[in-house]
Amino acid sequence: MDEQRTTAERGTMYYGHELQFGTFITPGNNPPETAVSLAQLSEQLGFDLVTFQDHPYQPAFLDTWTLLTWVAASTERVHVSANVLNLPLRPPAVIARAAASLDLLSHGRFDLGLGAGGFWDAIDAMGGRRLTPGQSVDALSEAIDVIRGIWDVEDRSVLRVEGEHYRLDGAKRGPAPAHNIPIWLGAYKPRMLRLTGGKADGWLPSLGYMKPGEFAASSAVIDEAALGAGRDPREIRRLVNIGGSFGDSNGGFLNGPSDQWVDELLPYVVDHGVGTFILASDDPGTMQRFALEVAPALREAVARETAAAAQPTALIRSAAARLRRRDGIDYDSLPSSLAAGAVEPGDAGYSRVKSTYMRGGEPGLVIKAHNVDEVADALAFVRAHPEVALGVRSGGHGISGRSTNDGGIVIDVSPMNAIEVLDESNRLVRIEPGARWKDVAFALTPYGWALSSGDYGGVGVGGLATAGGVGWMVREHGLTIDHLRAVEMVLADGSVVRASGSENSDLFWAVRGAGANFGIVTSFEFEVDEVGDLGFAQLAFDATDTAGFLERWGAAVEAAPRDLTSFMLMGAARAGQAPVAQVMTAVDSDDPDVVLERLQPLAGIAPLLDQSVSMTPYTGIITNSQDGSHSGQGEPTARTGLLEHITPEFAAAAVELIESGATYFFQIRSVGGAVQDVDPDATAYAHRSANFSVVAFGSNRDRLDAAWDELHQHFSGLYISFETDLRPERIEDGYPPRTLSRLRELKLRYDPANVFRDNFNIVQPVASAAE
Repeated sequence: MDEQRTTAERGTMYYGHELQFGTFITPGNNPPETAVSLAQLSEQLGFDLVTFQDHPYQPAFLDTWTLLTWVAASTERVHVSANVLNLPLRPPAVIARAAASLDLLSHGRFDLGLGAGGFWDAIDAMGGRRLTPGQSVDALSEAIDVIRGIWDVEDRSVLRVEGEHYRLDGAKRGPAPAHNIPIWLGAYKPRMLRLTGGKADGWLPSLGYMKPGEFAASSAVIDEAALGAGRDPREIRRLVNIGGSFGDSNGGFLNGPSDQWVDELLPYVVDHGVGTFILASDDPGTMQRFALEVAPALREAVARETAAAAQPTALIRSAAARLRRRDGIDYDSLPSSLAAGAVEPGDAGYSRVKSTYMRGGEPGLVIKAHNVDEVADALAFVRAHPEVALGVRSGGHGISGRSTNDGGIVIDVSPMNAIEVLDESNRLVRIEPGARWKDVAFALTPYGWALSSGDYGGVGVGGLATAGGVGWMVREHGLTIDHLRAVEMVLADGSVVRASGSENSDLFWAVRGAGANFGIVTSFEFEVDEVGDLGFAQLAFDATDTAGFLERWGAAVEAAPRDLTSFMLMGAARAGQAPVAQVMTAVDSDDPDVVLERLQPLAGIAPLLDQSVSMTPYTGIITNSQDGSHSGQGEPTARTGLLEHITPEFAAAAVELIESGATYFFQIRSVGGAVQDVDPDATAYAHRSANFSVVAFGSNRDRLDAAWDELHQHFSGLYISFETDLRPERIEDGYPPRTLSRLRELKLRYDPANVFRDNFNIVQPVASAAE
């Protein structure tokens, strides 16, 4: 579109918006259920939007905001809006928070129709006088700034607005709505039309109030104002309220048979850019006839009329949102299949997807993939941006994984979260990567099954099940990957393959321990275990003799039967207090006597300060996370190592680390047992001889690295899920030479362009010229 040309020079206006239809229902209160029933009928008939006028001072009407809330709760799909909200009756900061709240509760189904309304004299900040029309436009403009300012949670400053009509001095921002709530203005006069073009997302007039030709002239004013403000006129959806009656013969505009309606509405779409028609009627028969006869025929007619025209993108982000885009990403080339799941820095939902559990991020684009085809399309988009960082996210909890970044692309598969039993007799289940382990546990419990899967229920399946999986039953049932029987995955070139012991077996070998280097797994097939109630103990010990405690705990765990798995956690002692070690232990037995027998050796290794022992299903242990989005900040610093035994030498070195203050979180997880039953060459996770996995978190990378390097001699390898050190030698710690050599050969075959390079990349580093 040539932004230097006038509307008249451009001729007819077809903006390419997806054609939508709504209803305009009277909010009557006698009986109050009628408006709600008509809204539900609107949804059943396929309307996209339900609207209500806002005149709560009328005794015969329900309060519109209350009605909108009730209707949103009584429907599932349809959007709701006032038509239009009377601004003077509600402070804009209150409108903003109420709108965001309803949008969140309705999962993104609230739209904000807004008008200057009346009763300005009741709230005018300049002394209670009635505002002139020009002043009411200024007040509406200020209100829009307040509303958008409240929604802009990416701006960490407090909100200050010093307007003539609205003033905020340090208001807190948020919450952010679930989607980019459009602000539609009900406008007719020139100043209001220019405000619509300059700031609004939509124009919402009623055709019945307009003279012939007035709609086109008014739309032209909006376009010119938009161009003058540096906006694309396509950003502004044209919505119109219409009314009429159906009959057998032409009785005037929108008074006649359905095909007449289609013929008379069609020019408003193809010539004047209308994207939404809102039917003003409380008659169920009229609503039904419009939905079944007019709407589909009008869509077909528009498709015919515009088939030869260049089709603009239906989703046009605002100029303000486009200003927040990051360099290096061709946003306009994003395929339409991904548009609905794309979140940019200027979008309302960005604050909920930019960061992970422990890592703060500022990605340039987050693509939410809902199925295999969308994953493939997202990877095609990624391949067109070879210089842009890539993150792949399932649950968003990964410590080592780069599931967020700064300025890059993130493919988020969390919407792919289905859990399905494939073969009950063989305990075979299919799990998608976005499922969380607590959801898996709940799904398996009714069958008497479980799958050992880390220690935190909020972790996504995708990241853990391609790395290892050291969970609460690891010594009894092995790693999570040891239960994997097949995967479906999208490779770097976009092809979809199945890998198992008999299909693409080399790829299946690599996925179990190094999967992030080879593709995006879109489904896992696991053979799960029969698991009843477990014993779960939480023990607190006086660890004054820290080295001795570590040795005795390690020896007790190694000597214990496999049905016992134990994790130990401690940090530096508080000033003037003895160090405390927390030991959490699961026993895979539903017999309380067996549980106590297994725990007895642990209870005697040091003075016991506190204890809690319970019998619980696996869900009682793994459902230890909260729902909601992640809001991590900064960059986690974590180091890890795999240990054969807790020797006196290692225990002494660990004490030095803990007492140095370089770590605030020091954990040892028992491994061994069933993990050691698997041939080290059977999977890319090859360090099968280790009995313990050690991890430490620190607040200073250099300090922790220096301290951890002193422990390096004690380790036989590392577990990649907890390692954040990016030095190349960590790759060799993660995989023994024979394993790494095979992985690199497979990497060249399956990902020669190194698309998957931002998560523990196994590619051979390029030698420097000096070498």
